[in-house]
Amino acid sequence: MKTLCSIGFAIVFGLSAPVAQGQAPQVLRGKVLETQNVEAYTYLRLKTLTGETWAAVPTATVKLGADVTVENAAVMSNFESKSLKRTFSSIAFGTLAGAPKKDWDTAEIAAAHAGLPKQVDLDNIKVAKASGPNARTVAEIVSKSAENKDKAIVVSGKVVKFNGGIMGKNWVHLRDGSGTAADNTNDVLVTTQDLAKVGDLVTVSGVVRTNKDFGAAYAYKVIVEDAKLKP
Repeated sequence: MKTLCSIGFAIVFGLSAPVAQGQAPQVLRGKVLETQNVEAYTYLRLKTLTGETWAAVPTATVKLGADVTVENAAVMSNFESKSLKRTFSSIAFGTLAGAPKKDWDTAEIAAAHAGLPKQVDLDNIKVAKASGPNARTVAEIVSKSAENKDKAIVVSGKVVKFNGGIMGKNWVHLRDGSGTAADNTNDVLVTTQDLAKVGDLVTVSGVVRTNKDFGAAYAYKVIVEDAKLKP
């Protein structure tokens, strides 16, 4: 049985192990064998002590043969890069040691969060607002983030995207028909330990956080955390 320590050791020394439940991101070290730049970030093929692996960092100029350290590395399996039109069986997302910190909010990380399933009808979502003094619409959560910061809220909506088991959390994109795509007020991200599937109508109870940076490419202006989902 793998322990958290053994999995962490694997990531530090270049093994393509998945991130364990609740485990903090680790460090990846290696020699650069190949680089590929796309908008917002740079892919690195690295030679580590245990073999070759891929990493991705915010856009940087990296020389072939350089020894680099990728901090806050979180490994994702079966990551699809739309920019490169390929799928990586395993890739570590993190930040390059010594490089200026950049906001990953617009990066492609998140095959997890980029793009919405075609089977979801996004044009006809209309979900009634939850009841109670803490009830908010999606648009209210996003547009009034300063007012809602660190407050417990309740919001009802349709699950338009679900990704499970990333950095010890399940990630849910929720819409209720409020807000607009033009100002990004029509979609809110929720983290939870509960399960859901695309198309589910759920009521979410959680806490609004702002300017949340998890490291390893996860930075969000508004997010609802530690949420409970009910049908």
